Amino acid sequence: MPRFFLPSSCFDDFKNKGGQSENEMGKAFAPGQETCVLITEADARHISRSLRMKVKDKITLCDMRLTEYDCVIEEIGSDSVKVRVLSANASLSEMPCRVTLYQALAKGDKMDRVIQKAVELGACGIVPVQSERAVVKLDEENAGKKTQRWQKIAKEASGQCGRGRLCEVSRPVDFETAVNMMKKDELFFVCYEGDADKTLKELLPSRCPKSIGFLIGPEGGFSFREVGYMSESGVPMCKLGKRILRTETASGYVLSCLSFLYEL
Repeated sequence: MPRFFLPSSCFDDFKNKGGQSENEMGKAFAPGQETCVLITEADARHISRSLRMKVKDKITLCDMRLTEYDCVIEEIGSDSVKVRVLSANASLSEMPCRVTLYQALAKGDKMDRVIQKAVELGACGIVPVQSERAVVKLDEENAGKKTQRWQKIAKEASGQCGRGRLCEVSRPVDFETAVNMMKKDELFFVCYEGDADKTLKELLPSRCPKSIGFLIGPEGGFSFREVGYMSESGVPMCKLGKRILRTETASGYVLSCLSFLYEL
């Protein structure tokens, strides 16, 4: 079923009618209490023109707060689609912790693939990182354009794989900023192909942390200065097995390990 993401405020009327409150995740709203939601702009055009959906077709709306609403299309206009809410349930597709990927910029379309697959594998946030040995260097204008493109990729991937929330793609940040941002998570680490402290298996606790942040380096690896900065900042460095993974492979490996350990 096609899936779209709307702000939580769009469903206030539904909640006010007694359908569902913030602490009653998973309850369908009472029969006879109808709520309609208006979808506009790009999503409306996608429904009517690209998907060519019709009145009485069903879609799923997500409110960015882990509630999914089963809806039926009531009206289709030139730039708007009116849907009626049928029921609401808690999303069951999210990781039990918030995972943020800090990904060094990769050349070509590798970054697009990294973002798409990271979303499919459960990342809640993606922060592109300008590192010293990265081939790609973005100025302010190009960074803004790239971020818009990456967020669009994340949105499409979120809908395709049945996510309960949109994965947020931030504007690129410099290496030092990324390291300091990452340290705010309960568990944080850098994947390093060199002389790392531990393996990923040794680093991950049996209890699921509330938040996890991890950093993947560029094609050329981290510079000596960057390695020194991470060491001085107290950031754990871990290796991902006996083989050296490409930058576009490493994040998927880590996210798969997290899912296996904490989700399945």
